[in-house]
Amino acid sequence: MSESMPKILDAESEKDQILKAYKALLRALKPSLGKGDKKMIRLAFDMALEAHKDMRRKTGEPYILHPIAVAQICAEEIGLGPLAIACALLHDTVEDTHMTVEDIRASFGDKAAVIVDGLTKISGVFDKGTSLQAENFRKMLLTLSDDIRVILIKLADRLHNMRTLDSMAREKQLKIASETAYLYAPLAHRLGLYSIKTELEDLSMRYTEPEIYADITAKLANTRRERNRFINEFTVPIKEELNKQDFQYEVKGRSKSIHSIWSKMKRQGVTFDEIYDLFAIRIIIDTSPDNEKAMCWKAYSIITDFYHPNPDRLRDWISTPKATGYESLHTTVMGPGGKWVEVQIRSRRMDEIAEKGFAAHWKYKESAAETALDEWIHKIRELLENPESNALDFIDDFKLNLFSDEIFVFTPTGEMKSLPSQATALDFAFEIHTDLGSKCIGAKVNHKLVPLSHKLRSGDQIEILTSNKQTPKEDWLNYVVTAKAKSKIKGALKEEKKRVAEDGKEILERKFKHLKLHFNNENINELLAYYKIPNSMELYYRIAKGIIDIQDLRDFKQDKGSIKIHTPQRIEQQSLEQIVKNVRGSSDMLVIGESLEKIDYKLSPCCNPIPGDDVFGFITVSEGIKIHRVSCPNAIQLMSNYAYRIVKAKWTNQQQIAFLAGVRMTGIDEVGVVNKISKVISSELKVNMRSISIDSNDGIFEGTIMLFVHDTHHLDKLIKKLKEIHGILTVSRIDTGNQSA
Repeated sequence: MSESMPKILDAESEKDQILKAYKALLRALKPSLGKGDKKMIRLAFDMALEAHKDMRRKTGEPYILHPIAVAQICAEEIGLGPLAIACALLHDTVEDTHMTVEDIRASFGDKAAVIVDGLTKISGVFDKGTSLQAENFRKMLLTLSDDIRVILIKLADRLHNMRTLDSMAREKQLKIASETAYLYAPLAHRLGLYSIKTELEDLSMRYTEPEIYADITAKLANTRRERNRFINEFTVPIKEELNKQDFQYEVKGRSKSIHSIWSKMKRQGVTFDEIYDLFAIRIIIDTSPDNEKAMCWKAYSIITDFYHPNPDRLRDWISTPKATGYESLHTTVMGPGGKWVEVQIRSRRMDEIAEKGFAAHWKYKESAAETALDEWIHKIRELLENPESNALDFIDDFKLNLFSDEIFVFTPTGEMKSLPSQATALDFAFEIHTDLGSKCIGAKVNHKLVPLSHKLRSGDQIEILTSNKQTPKEDWLNYVVTAKAKSKIKGALKEEKKRVAEDGKEILERKFKHLKLHFNNENINELLAYYKIPNSMELYYRIAKGIIDIQDLRDFKQDKGSIKIHTPQRIEQQSLEQIVKNVRGSSDMLVIGESLEKIDYKLSPCCNPIPGDDVFGFITVSEGIKIHRVSCPNAIQLMSNYAYRIVKAKWTNQQQIAFLAGVRMTGIDEVGVVNKISKVISSELKVNMRSISIDSNDGIFEGTIMLFVHDTHHLDKLIKKLKEIHGILTVSRIDTGNQSA
């Protein structure tokens, strides 16, 4: 009897331990418990307790403590709801005990059965086998499509295993730790679970690099007091000002994780003492969602009043959240004693999302978050089930596109790039390299030829096609959405314009010499005034491009080497400009309304108006004023039904802008006809073509060309030239927009 006493005591204390753990779980769940939830959790607990009653962990403690701990992590650190907690309690039952998925379904319903079944499948893939394989990673991601909570509970399970890894054999520790660093930590990161990701990395390092881990841990402990003193000194003036301005906030100071310190030491080749930003200060603001962005920037302003920021280290993830939904404002400032300090500014909501990943999105966005997640899962499943896709490409570059407008696309070699949604093939080219973007003539998306303006979708694989003759064009700015592409195109256009203007200057100088005119400011200014051009560079550019015909100089009066312009003999399109007085420079193309003011507008794609066309403005409900040609197929209907929304519109001088127009032609199909057409368009008239398509039938061809012209005069000149080509029968402008483009 006396021999069994300790066992009874052990059993009693174990019972107390289990009950204590269960009560702690209920406390963590209290805020999210609805009607009947407590009963469901109790049933799951009782079933798990019964199923695992004779089992023990390697540590010697009752096995049931493990599922309770996993459920606790799910509730407290990930923020999952009651159903997921019940599944967490039962996550090992089907695999390790007599219980079946059908038992779970009978007691908790289909959703719970799917989750527990998913967890059982993952265990089969990972925990019992040898080292992790690429194919297994693919299988694991496929379980996502059943329910995302499968992965979240699995992460909680792995975190608890890592926290209790001491009792395992060394080789098992190494295997589990390596696998954790390789798969689970990146997965936690990409699900937005930053604190779990950090802990998994640190715990992995503790077993894979024990000496280094111990060394950094000791150094952090030795500098803790000094660090805390510095944090207090740094935050005192900020807190005073935040209080003065009635902020509700919390300030936290935390060191970098051991793993990130070690990564930085390796990456930068520095010692522990040389790492300047060992810690970060976090300011968490309590404010309403509609005010949080303004409050965060206000706090940023207060901080930078006291400490100089490093302009290269400002990261604004409030305006553009990360793909995981992470929102925060990061800046690095010069603190006391010449030390750099990283400061993170965020609202309470943002902090919760940063800590608990997208599980917190359910709390804040409810159904919207689930829909976005379902869409993402569907995309991933399609991608992974494609037999041609390579699982290896997915391991290191796997990117979650959860709660932000980002897409992930791949280079031909499988390297992944993240771009904003709506990004085009041209954005991708500039993302890879400026030279690639500048010389881009098209792309192959998933091995199919597409234009520069083709919008990319997640999972696309893109190969950029280039030509050394290609240079950035003005209209490219309409095809790109990334800041990088826009700035590179603008820069290249400026440089190109300067280069072309130099040629134009030489042409004009030669012409002046031939006409015995002085090449001086007075004469240049006369030309600027006559052509209504803002500066000489623009004049030279237009001359080089053939937009201004310098043969007209013969018609100007000359007096001892000077130009005297009294009776302008203007080329056709200038008469349009005379209609409008006081149009400054050439920044506006159209004037609109009775008083002919400059108002923002859009050119309608249904008829593609270009300068010189007879046009009118139509006031739309959502897109402002749209400009249509009077001969537009929709014009009669618009004018008859919505006469009150029609406004006058007239062109001003805007020769240097290129507009898309279409030309249809028929002719006799003979060798070299396309070459002749291209020669007239590109060489003689210096017009850029966007597309050309020619169909031949019984010796007759029909062709459509989309090209960029300056105005109707320009287009008419082109049509006239095309008609002169031998074998061309008819040439006409396409009147129904760019459907042939």
